[in-house]
Order: sequence, then C-alpha cells, then structure tokens
Amino acid sequence: MNGVLLLHKPSGMTSHDCVNKVRKLFHTKKVGHTGTLDPDVSGVLPICIGKATKIAQYLTASKKTYVAEVTLGIATTTEDASGEIIQEKKVNPSLSTDDVLSVLHDLTGNIKQTPPMYSAVKVNGKKLYEYARECIDVERPTRTVTIYEMNLLSDVCHQEGKVSFKIDVSCSKGTYIRTLAVMIGEKLGYPAHMSHLVRTQSGVFSLQDCLHFSEIEQFLEKGRFENGFLSICQALNDLPKWTINDTLAEKVKNGAVLPMPDEMKDLHEERFVVIYQDECIALYKKHPTKAGFIKPEKVLLEG
Repeated sequence: MNGVLLLHKPSGMTSHDCVNKVRKLFHTKKVGHTGTLDPDVSGVLPICIGKATKIAQYLTASKKTYVAEVTLGIATTTEDASGEIIQEKKVNPSLSTDDVLSVLHDLTGNIKQTPPMYSAVKVNGKKLYEYARECIDVERPTRTVTIYEMNLLSDVCHQEGKVSFKIDVSCSKGTYIRTLAVMIGEKLGYPAHMSHLVRTQSGVFSLQDCLHFSEIEQFLEKGRFENGFLSICQALNDLPKWTINDTLAEKVKNGAVLPMPDEMKDLHEERFVVIYQDECIALYKKHPTKAGFIKPEKVLLEG
C-alpha cells in the first residue's frame, strides 16, 4: 500500500514506536513519520507508507495547532509532566483570568524560544536530550517562532496553591509548547510546566480525520480503508495539479526538463503535482535558471 496514514498517536508511545507498529501492521519497511511528537503527547501524526515516503518532506507542516494544559506553581526538568520537579511556588489566589489573557496576548506573534534540554535539537552533532542525560549543560540556539493565535479554552482553576488552564495554540513549525508554557509562567511570575498536550492539526490534516490503532487494525482486517488513509494525490491535494498525456508521461518519469505548460504560467506556488492516469507521478517546479522551463523536484514513478 502506498499512501499517508492519518494516525491519532496515543500518549505513551514515541513517534518511532508508532512507525515500527505501522511497519508490522502493513508488512513493509518503507514507513516514515512527518514530524516527531513527544511520548506523552497524543494527536495528529501523518505516517507515510511505501512510495509515499518520498513526499514526507512536503507534509511536514509549517503550521500546527495544539490544545495544551498549563500548570502554574511547579517547574520540571523536562518542562512537562514527565520530568522531575525542580521548583515550586504557591500561586497567589488573586491571579485572575484577565492576568492570563493579557499574557497570552503578549506572547502572540513572533517570539524567541530556547529549546528545552530534553529535546531532539542537535548541538555539535549531538541531540540535546543526550547531553541532558549525561548532566552536561550546553549553550542552546535561540530561534524565532510564530504564535499565530492563542486562546484560553477553560476557566483558570485554583487548587492547593497551583493553577491550571487550557489553551488552544496555532503556531509555526519548530515551536515548543512545553517552552511556551514555561514562558507563560515566567510572565505571570511563577514556575510552570505543560501538564497535557494534544496536537489537533498538522497542516491540512485534522484530528477528526485520524485513526486510532484499533481502527486501523479493523480496516486492515476488512481489506479496505473507509477513511484515514490517503493516496499520494489526496495527501498533496493542496498543491496545484497538471494532468498530462502518454507522450509527456515518459519524459516526466525520466526527469526531463520541460517547457512551462500554459496552465501553469500563472503559478504562484513553489511546486505543483504532475498527474498521469489519476496517479501522482512527480512534483515539478519552475526552473531556477532557465526562464520558461520547469524541472523535476521529485519523481515518484520512474520510467
């Protein structure tokens, strides 16, 4: 099977665990995910199978949406609920919903983040979590990310000196929601961590379209998927399409440079999908040096 499986990743599994399970279920080694989710996080995890592994880079969404729970009063080593407590401070009962809303507003837009030590960001060829496990502190790269929208979804709940509330966050690729929770706490004057997280959207893929492993197993037993499994064309549905004939198909399969087709001359997107006999066979883009020509970016069905 060649396509993109929209998995509702369960908490308690790494993204790599999910890939291994899909390999066993589909009896193929050609499986890859499109963006790591931490073990404690659940939600949208598109997984490419078979020839669809060639398009994984195009499905790594630039925009993602999460529902997170932030807890004030406790900081942890990992910035989430799985870490060891490193700081505690009772939250003043006077902390209000308006205080939280003000901070969410202040942190919307372009912000600078320093990735947590327990993350997969590489420094000098080594992942930060590997340094953390060896108790080695290294300088981490600060980067700019974008919070497109952030809304308060629940009441601000005071309980035993701690405060918890849920937020909805739409953000750019590379944003750490754990770190965002800590930043919210810092602005409010308290240690904080992310106590729960679900990814509800990754690019055009929504949680409501995703399948649990139990549903995947049921569909495999039936021999067909009713939903949650997309063809390569369906997975790239947001890109422009160019449908071609037999003569051009052979040239495309062989990666030929071609004249810009009339229907693509007003193209604003960087790339487009080439369709032959209802199958996506390549991705092409404007030639960077030859005006009026196009070149292959990725050939999916070779001649």
